[in-house]
Amino acid sequence: MVSTILRTFRKMWLFLANLPMERKLIVVFVFLISMPITYVSYLSSRSMFNSVLVNATERAGQMTSNASDTIDRYVADLKRYTSLPLYNTDVQLYLTQKNTDWEKNTGMSMFLSYLKHMKSEILAVYMADQYDTVFYDTAVGINEIFPAERLSTWKSLSEAGGTAPVIQGRHSIRVNSSAQREVFSVLRTISSVSTLKKIGILVFDVDISLFKGILEPVNAVTQGNTLVVDDQGNLMYAGEGKAGETPEEQALTRQLLLDKVKLDQGHFQIRLDGVSYLAVYTVSKQTGWTTLVTIPLSSILSPMEKNRNTLILTTLVIIAFALFVATIISHALTKPLKSMVRLMKQVQHGNLDVWLHPKYNDEIGMLGSHFNRMIIRVKDLLQEVSLTEKRKQKADMRALQNQINPHFIYNTLESIRMLAESSEDPRVAELTYLLGLQMRYGIVRSEEMVTIRHELDHVRNYLHLLQIRFPDKFILNIAVPEAFLPLPVIKLVLQPIVENAVFHGLEPKEGPGTLSISGWEEDGKAVFCIEDDGVGMDENTLRALNGSLRSGADGEMFGIGLRNVNERIRLHYGPSCGLSVSSEIGKGTRVTLRIEDLSGHLREE
Repeated sequence: MVSTILRTFRKMWLFLANLPMERKLIVVFVFLISMPITYVSYLSSRSMFNSVLVNATERAGQMTSNASDTIDRYVADLKRYTSLPLYNTDVQLYLTQKNTDWEKNTGMSMFLSYLKHMKSEILAVYMADQYDTVFYDTAVGINEIFPAERLSTWKSLSEAGGTAPVIQGRHSIRVNSSAQREVFSVLRTISSVSTLKKIGILVFDVDISLFKGILEPVNAVTQGNTLVVDDQGNLMYAGEGKAGETPEEQALTRQLLLDKVKLDQGHFQIRLDGVSYLAVYTVSKQTGWTTLVTIPLSSILSPMEKNRNTLILTTLVIIAFALFVATIISHALTKPLKSMVRLMKQVQHGNLDVWLHPKYNDEIGMLGSHFNRMIIRVKDLLQEVSLTEKRKQKADMRALQNQINPHFIYNTLESIRMLAESSEDPRVAELTYLLGLQMRYGIVRSEEMVTIRHELDHVRNYLHLLQIRFPDKFILNIAVPEAFLPLPVIKLVLQPIVENAVFHGLEPKEGPGTLSISGWEEDGKAVFCIEDDGVGMDENTLRALNGSLRSGADGEMFGIGLRNVNERIRLHYGPSCGLSVSSEIGKGTRVTLRIEDLSGHLREE
């Protein structure tokens, strides 16, 4: 995944980098202007969206909480009313009388009428004595009611509730023979004050229209739909649902909403039938009823649409204007550059008789002036090319000649002459062959880079020549890791150091001498050590030699061998590389050679 993103980013960058300068400037200008404007527009729209949504949620939450409190207070009043028979001695007496006479009927009717007028939404009030005789009072418009059909239900509910009030959820009752009315009931067992025995049941039937008066203002303000569900999950009241929605679909929607109710009060967003809603709810601590309002998000966010469209239009206008200005500015900036490119193409084809006329003193004007001076300089340089080439050839010849030690060639040729005069000897042929190898490696080979293996072979051939001249005088030990052998290195870096060790360290020594070449990796650099056990040098000479190597100063004191190697290494690999010498009189000399970071080559091997 990351590699795919990087490849895509690289392709986009290459596409942009290959565009003409004028188009690059247009893209940069538009990008720098459009991105901040678009981002600010997005933040503004997002902030406005969140603000509207938060305000709507808070307002709906406050209204549902108020509606739930109103319902709680209403139900609490009804529960208090159910305790009134406890304080009425006449009612206490009537409930214990078996016979029903005119006085009992009148007393019960007056008491029930009083209770019925406590709340205008009370549809009917019932009171059953201990002999299951039911007295009731109804609202206007209800002439006939059927309490006998419900007496058994009242008994079971009151027994389950004990002496506490009990709420019976929404249910239908039959009135006027065939009509149905939707109510919820609050009932309570009436106990004797003196004996504490059950002597009756008091029931209030409250019209469901009670909720409409409480919840319609919530629907009107929030433009949503409010419902009330009891603690058992049964519907108490619901506003107008969707047209054509079946009761089963309504129940399923209601269950989806209730499944998200987790706290006593809160809100959530839900999608129903392809429409997004904001749902705000409050759960009553007294009744356990849930009051929940669902508000379509479209009705909440519709006022934002006009602002959003205006914001989008303004952003597009600003971007279009930025594109227009960027086009003009980029054309003005790149026109001199285009002229310069056209002249450069003429120069590329050999026409140096061109001249740029800058109009302004800005950076492009300065570039044009420098271009004119460059043309003049190129003309001058072309006149010096042939002379420079001749000088370079002479310098190359001198460099090649400096790689040959005349003293060594003279001694070798003298050895060949002496052997040839004394007698025919196969060593003459071998000596001549080795000398040819030395000269071909140092002079004939034209490539600058060789391998460590080639350098070591060249050193072996050189020592072999010397061993023919000085039998049993030199012992060569090579301890270079196998992994170093194929590594590239500039030519002639080891042999001059070995030659210096032989003629200045081992040859003046009495008896045989040992020359060791070792190598290792240190801090990523390849380190080679050429060490002899010759006569060494004193401290002053050593200090002067190292100073000459560090400064690169010319001088005749130390010859050109070590200095030549040191300078070529520093020029090729950098100033951190080169030679360093340590020595001690009578014990020998140690030359340490550091070259480039070869860790990458080692990993490849």
